[in-house]
Amino acid sequence: MTDTPARLLSLLSLLQTPREWPGSELAQRLRVSARTIRRDIERLRELGYPVEATLGAEGGYRLVAGAAMPPLLLDDEEAVAIAVGLRAGAGHAVDGIEEASVRALAKLEQVLPSRLRHRVGALQSATTALTRGDGASVDPRTLTTMASAVAGPERLRFAYRAADGAESRRLVEPYRLVSTGSRWYLVAYDMEREDWRTFRVDRVREPFATGARFAPRELPMDAVEFVRRGLRGGGTYEVEAAFAAGAEQLPPWLRAFALPDLPDGGRPETVVRFETGDAPEWMAARLALIGLPFTVREPAELRAAAGALGALLVGSVGPAD
Repeated sequence: MTDTPARLLSLLSLLQTPREWPGSELAQRLRVSARTIRRDIERLRELGYPVEATLGAEGGYRLVAGAAMPPLLLDDEEAVAIAVGLRAGAGHAVDGIEEASVRALAKLEQVLPSRLRHRVGALQSATTALTRGDGASVDPRTLTTMASAVAGPERLRFAYRAADGAESRRLVEPYRLVSTGSRWYLVAYDMEREDWRTFRVDRVREPFATGARFAPRELPMDAVEFVRRGLRGGGTYEVEAAFAAGAEQLPPWLRAFALPDLPDGGRPETVVRFETGDAPEWMAARLALIGLPFTVREPAELRAAAGALGALLVGSVGPAD
């Protein structure tokens, strides 16, 4: 193999397999001399790839963890597997990784050959994920289109359906994607309305980047806070609830808000207190989905929402036979 760039890529692909490669085996696979392999290893090190060499009869080369993440080479099957996994993580929000999934998916799909994009789409459409069902599903292609427009930055056009069903066409300067754990929102400056707006991504259709670049405007506040205020009509509220269970039984997101142990009269009880901008109806459902007995202490609007949800569920069972 006389083409040096192609040979380096082939060598890197072999080294990214988690094993130690004897220099003689690498030379045989790439059809070059052992001396050429040693030179190519040095070139990879200069490019930032941490290649470790061991001496002796059992010695060889292997790629080890470094201070920074170097570019990876993926074969077709690996690229498809990663793209499908990222689409799942982006389309159904997973606490803590959803935004990173969108960024990584946007980068991967930008360079994915068309034949692999077709395979990813076919596999995605043929599978169904079992999710909590507490949030609207979002087409990952919509998210990646928006993420790319935010990174551009490029103006974005799309069709939008409002909460009352009204349809409209929008031209916006996208600023940030925000995930609440149940839904995705786009924070953007609406060109026609000349103001900042929040758009539910599951209500967006046919988004496309126009190619028109723009200088990003300064949002008056943090994007997450902007979305929270929009959901609450301008503010947040504090939740206090008591669960008839030990703190270790709560999900991680809720366990972080547990108050110090309080006298419980012999019964395990965990009190949580946190601030949220979610609608009371959604928060009541989210607390109920934990699957543990609980009592809402504050605020009154959440108590009412939990009561209404409970009555609805009891009524849905019907009379006993």
